[in-house]
Amino acid sequence: MHKHSRRLLRGIGLVCALALGVSACGSDDGDSSRKAVSQEDIRAALEKGGTITVWAWEPTLEQVAADFEKKHPGVEVDLVNAGTNADQYTALQNAISAKKGVPDVAQIEYYAMGQYALTKQLTDLKGFGADKLSDTFSPGPWNGVKAGGDGVYALPMDSGPMALFYNKKVFDEHGIEVPTTWAEYLDAARELRKADPKAYITADTGDAGFATSMLWQAGSRPYTVNGTEVRIDFSDQGAKTFTDTWQQLIDEKLLAPVTSWTDDWYKGLGDGTIATLAMGAWMPANLASGVKDAAGDWRVAPLPQWTAGAAASAENGGSALALPELGGDEALAYAFVEYANAGEGVRTRLANGAFPATTADLESKEFQETAFSYFGGQQANKVFAESAANVADDWSYLPYQVYANSIFNDTVGQAYVSDTTLAEGLESWQEASVEYGTEQGFTVEK
Repeated sequence: MHKHSRRLLRGIGLVCALALGVSACGSDDGDSSRKAVSQEDIRAALEKGGTITVWAWEPTLEQVAADFEKKHPGVEVDLVNAGTNADQYTALQNAISAKKGVPDVAQIEYYAMGQYALTKQLTDLKGFGADKLSDTFSPGPWNGVKAGGDGVYALPMDSGPMALFYNKKVFDEHGIEVPTTWAEYLDAARELRKADPKAYITADTGDAGFATSMLWQAGSRPYTVNGTEVRIDFSDQGAKTFTDTWQQLIDEKLLAPVTSWTDDWYKGLGDGTIATLAMGAWMPANLASGVKDAAGDWRVAPLPQWTAGAAASAENGGSALALPELGGDEALAYAFVEYANAGEGVRTRLANGAFPATTADLESKEFQETAFSYFGGQQANKVFAESAANVADDWSYLPYQVYANSIFNDTVGQAYVSDTTLAEGLESWQEASVEYGTEQGFTVEK
């Protein structure tokens, strides 16, 4: 292995330790060989049967696993929710470090894919024939599982083109128009607080995923990555566009001080005190399962624009199913991943509110005309599909984005709890990310 690569991989191990709270990352310091598993091998594994462990938090996989077991009676799928995103990554890294308890399949978001791929902790699925599925998936998610290289480190499970989820009941009650621009969104936030001092337009205590998606939509491109050469710069006009508006929401205390995915957050979504979510198209299943009592109250609208009449969108979240290198029966594990993300499981997931990464489904009439009872019968997929078509495809994440996101609240997050401005917070985030990347062996410019 090249000397620089060795240094980099050791460094990323340290990234893992600091970002994920473990004592060591346990990454393989040698090149992993590309495994060759044929369709015949996969059929033989299914006939032989066995048990695979799948770590995932995506709710529609429960029915997929049950259907897969029914189709292959000798196979058992042990579906484990080891936490959502960073919590699961901590658990996964702990298992990899200990070389014990590593799942056969793991859900990994696109923003984190590069870090795992770079440290050789995921199986390259090209040896399974996964590269032949490139036309099956839309370009954004497919680029996500390639992690900036030649390998295929997972199969896309979903994508997250953004939309505005809003509580129609609350908007109607106070006679507030659904905003089409972020300037109108700011006005709607003021109107809502004036009409009901207990209600907020949305909740935000500082979230790296949300902030990067908003920067993406605003045209900012803070990260440039070319192998181990990285540039980080939050000084462009797109970043200023975002911070100028969002700073007003913070200064005027128009954002609920409630952290996403907490019990209080779900409660606010249910009782109308949190009136909107600017989020990825994977959200419907989470609303249906986590905010059941508000069924019929919510609707979906296009994401507000920074310029009236524009049609810019961005991805928010989205994830794939990968095979950790230290997992077990890879042929059986890949059979499940292919079934769930490129086979019959896709239909099951869509029927339960998931948003596809498969091109044929995105373009199908059946998908776009699906009526969501949760949204009062709205054909919400039309909004999501249009958003997906308007996502700029030139966004890059850092190859150590998991670490960068872990220090977001220590830098940008201070804007929500102190006199630090969002712009100053982004500058601090930039400096800290540059410093850390340099320490890990990347060549980082700013």
